[in-house]
Amino acid sequence: MKVLKFGGTSVANPENINRVKVIVQNVGSKKVAVVVSAFGGITDLLLNTASLAANQNLKYKESLAEIENRHISTIKELIPVQKQSGILSKVKSDLNVLETLLEGAFLIGEITPKLSDKIVSYGELLSSFIISEFFKAEGLDATFKDSRELIVTDENYGKAAVDFKKTNQQCNAFFEADKHQTFILPGFVASSSAGNSTTLGRGGSDYTAAIIAAAENADILEIWTDVSGMYTANPKLVKQAKCVANISYEEAMELSHFGAKVLYPPTIQPILNKEIPIVVKNTFHPEDPGTYIAKNNHGNGKTVRGISHVGNISLLSLEGPGMIGIPGISKRFFETLSFEDISVVLITQASSEHSICVGISDDDVEKAVAVVNESFNYEVASGKIKPVIVEKELAIIALVGDNMKSHQGLSGKMFSTLGKNNVNIRAIAQGASERNISAVIKKEDVKKALNSLHEAFFEENIKQLNLYVMGVGNVGSKFLGQIQQQNAYLKEELKLNIRVIGISNSRTMVFDENGINLNNWQTALANGEKADKSQFYEKVKSLNFRNSVFVDNTASEEVSQSYPDYLKNSISVVTCNKIACSSNYDYYKDLKQLAKKYNAPFLFETNVGAGLPIIDTLKHLIASGDKVKKIQAVLSGSLNFVFNNFDDSTTFHDVVKQAQKEGYTEPDPTIDLSGIDVMRKILILARESGNQLDIEQIENEAFLPKESLETNSNEAFFESLVKYETDFQKIYKEASEADSKLKYVAQFGDGKAKVGLQKIPKGHDFYNLEGSDNIVLFFTERYPNQPLIIKGAGAGAEVTASGIFADIIRIGNF
Repeated sequence: MKVLKFGGTSVANPENINRVKVIVQNVGSKKVAVVVSAFGGITDLLLNTASLAANQNLKYKESLAEIENRHISTIKELIPVQKQSGILSKVKSDLNVLETLLEGAFLIGEITPKLSDKIVSYGELLSSFIISEFFKAEGLDATFKDSRELIVTDENYGKAAVDFKKTNQQCNAFFEADKHQTFILPGFVASSSAGNSTTLGRGGSDYTAAIIAAAENADILEIWTDVSGMYTANPKLVKQAKCVANISYEEAMELSHFGAKVLYPPTIQPILNKEIPIVVKNTFHPEDPGTYIAKNNHGNGKTVRGISHVGNISLLSLEGPGMIGIPGISKRFFETLSFEDISVVLITQASSEHSICVGISDDDVEKAVAVVNESFNYEVASGKIKPVIVEKELAIIALVGDNMKSHQGLSGKMFSTLGKNNVNIRAIAQGASERNISAVIKKEDVKKALNSLHEAFFEENIKQLNLYVMGVGNVGSKFLGQIQQQNAYLKEELKLNIRVIGISNSRTMVFDENGINLNNWQTALANGEKADKSQFYEKVKSLNFRNSVFVDNTASEEVSQSYPDYLKNSISVVTCNKIACSSNYDYYKDLKQLAKKYNAPFLFETNVGAGLPIIDTLKHLIASGDKVKKIQAVLSGSLNFVFNNFDDSTTFHDVVKQAQKEGYTEPDPTIDLSGIDVMRKILILARESGNQLDIEQIENEAFLPKESLETNSNEAFFESLVKYETDFQKIYKEASEADSKLKYVAQFGDGKAKVGLQKIPKGHDFYNLEGSDNIVLFFTERYPNQPLIIKGAGAGAEVTASGIFADIIRIGNF
């Protein structure tokens, strides 16, 4: 015999029931027991109707009418008209009994567990009868059998315990005597020895199927649902989750206990000893192989087989000095909870015996607190034990796998992965079997935790980075274009999957949890909501994605002041905005410390030299033990472009205008030409070399007239350049006559820094610096005479964007 169970979604409507019929027809010549759930949503509707009736709310009649309509309309769509009469009569008779039961609840104003079981059982009783009649009408050799006549339980209404001896006897007798090929049975329902209707708990249809499979020594138990098996994680929360092809009974039990809803946890118990395999299949994609569950089915030695979670958990902690070395405390604690039928899903106790911590359902918290405090009233009153401590809004995540036992490093990998993503662990539990490692975390962190762990254990080392980009002007737009261009390469070669989740400019912002399509991000942004920097941050924080990176492509001081907020939430920051790192030293130092504390990289390679690896090289020098003695540099690509193109055949105004047009200067060119930009850069290099310095301490030998520096608009600034053209030509002539070139140079040494325009003679490393190139000379203990030189393009949107991109890749390899 084969036993097939179909869940509520599989029989939710006539179309799906037809799918079920096709699957059953294809079973073959063997006997088949088909266990069905109530039509999708009917069980909840019955419970709600009963609640309305018990509260003497006449709306229960509307709810009952909806239940009736669902079943009557299904019959009329599935069954030929000439065969409907008897079926409709039977169903309406059952609905009349249901109405009577609800009227009783309405009249007395309450509902007992016994009455609740009677009412809710009608979901499966009606669905199974209608489906059996449909099968008969379609020519199948089918019959209906009420599971209440086969499965015997105690009278623990709502979650009755099965009497397997009597149940097996009744199953054996029935299936041996009845010669039909197909048997349709209601799941979830049973009856006590006294004949009262009972239920096996939510999800009990799986259990019904397992009970029958065990009683009849079935060849296989097939669980048909709306997913193609058991997944490595909940596919609704983890898009990259994969179906697990093979899994052991024990692994399946662990995963189902920890929230893998495709299988009701008690299902495996009846068939475990008989080693009857289970296959979890998809009604809507029956061709998919599904998940095969059997003994010693460990998946080719893989360690972690799945990651699951249980939500709506609270931690209950009992602690105090009066617990240490006192026998019986744990016994009293757990007995108190047990007497109130409060299930404990996680236990942890410190070796000092100072505290015991348990995880329970949120629904049981108030009752648990009251009974535990009452039980330990004497100890609490005498100060030996504190009143019970409660933490709510939590969840349990668990790694599951038979082969995890004695496999070194799994716990460390799990906890470090969570730590890197700012997921705080409130409690930890691991059984001696080492088949499960559980951790209690905040409920709001579940999605991030599951995705982080899944990435670490299942995704072939492909790391996903989630970017939030502020500023999409010249640099920002080039950056997004580079990501789009290189996406496939990054996945294939560097195992990085980069998604842009949010984009903002000064006017609008847009978010897409699945990643913004970079083919048309401009359109999406144009149609986005009004830009708001604080709301942008709140959205990033609320999405709570793993491996999040805030990318600042602006020159805004306000944006730079938001970096601590991001870092404190373990959101990395990548920026070409120099303001933060060149502001007061304490703020710079604070940002660096926050990055370390919250394990969130703070990278700003483009602050000096655009795409040149200047800061990265400096970091490696320092990390290897070298010490910087002196720095000489041309750090302004815009100023180098200007003075490389300015001569007696041009005007200073026109050259600066050209530099602005080609994107070499900041939107406000005075930032470049005043020297403030170069001051910021040498300041950052000095600080990264290990020196404490502020920008006010840097000497600036300005070459611009005071009037030009004090203009308040670009228009006025360029007008001033025309006015002072003679002065600029004089500077050029003096350099030319000295056979030198003009370069704006930054220097640092002996704790002092200065910037200014210099005449560079032939033979100097700076003399032949072309275009917008930058050059940095590091004189160190290891490079005392011949400096370490870094040279290349130091300005322009493309190279700056590539520098930001390089920082993103560094984070990916972090």
